[in-house]
Amino acid sequence: MKTFELKGTVREGLGKKAAKAIRNADNVPCVLYGGESNINFTTSNADLRKLIYTPEVYVVSLDIDGKKCNAIVKDLQFHPVTDKILHIDFLQVTENKPVVVEIPVKLEGLAEGVKAGGKLSLEMRKLRVKGIYTQIPEYITIDVTSLGLGKSIQVGGVSVANLEILNAKNAVVAQVKLTRAARGAAATAGK
Repeated sequence: MKTFELKGTVREGLGKKAAKAIRNADNVPCVLYGGESNINFTTSNADLRKLIYTPEVYVVSLDIDGKKCNAIVKDLQFHPVTDKILHIDFLQVTENKPVVVEIPVKLEGLAEGVKAGGKLSLEMRKLRVKGIYTQIPEYITIDVTSLGLGKSIQVGGVSVANLEILNAKNAVVAQVKLTRAARGAAATAGK
């Protein structure tokens, strides 16, 4: 996983009034969980853009008033109308405690079913995995070259070294759907 550098300052005031003042100053209130104690801090809204608005998953190298630690984004809250970031929860990670994150799926190869006139469809853009954060890849690559017309790849058929996939085993990750043209070709070939 890639690393993202983020600086923050410890928050003194807690509660609605303090959080509103922080947001009015174009900052975001944050909480770091998972250490010996929870740390409430703030960070700049502009610094978070490259972390939040991307499909990639990052390990965040936090620097809160000189105290450094690694964390992942655990929860985000957005304003329902303006979509501004209201609050972020970070989870501190260590090399001996597994974490649960969602990793993007990347399809590779030209499916046999696509050559026969079908359409390749990615049903799950991300898979939920559990593992040590240093062993989690940037994305999960699935080879679809042997995928035939009307066939699918399920979560049970996907395996990643050193990771446990937590999605339902019968959930479809990718499939080749029949198009109207492929159905017509199959009907005329059958006559």
